[in-house]
Amino acid sequence: MDEKEFDVINVIPFIDIMLVLLTIVLTTSTFIASGGIPVQLPRAAQSDAELLRTATIEIDRSGTIYYNANPVALDELNNLIYTLDRETPVLLRADRNLTLQVFVDVLDLVKQLGFNRVSLQTEDRK
Repeated sequence: MDEKEFDVINVIPFIDIMLVLLTIVLTTSTFIASGGIPVQLPRAAQSDAELLRTATIEIDRSGTIYYNANPVALDELNNLIYTLDRETPVLLRADRNLTLQVFVDVLDLVKQLGFNRVSLQTEDRK
């Protein structure tokens, strides 16, 4: 028996699969673009915002440290944030013209105390 060579490859099944995949992608992208599926979420007695408040540490141009808008020394800052839960988010805001050493001292203190949720607030350039 002689084997017959293929002269043409049937691409119809490949096109069918690609159309199904295209339909899936377009359907899911519609949900993403429109903001998702409308769902009414259940309400909790206490929100996460009440459980974990953000600790804000600000450093002005002169190097003065503020904890939640109150001026403090570095030693006082250590005592204040030592009592916080280690999962509390810490937001660092520093003046752009600040001496770097003051910022590094504050960041080092926060990291030594074991805070892992530390963020630095910046401003977008326009």
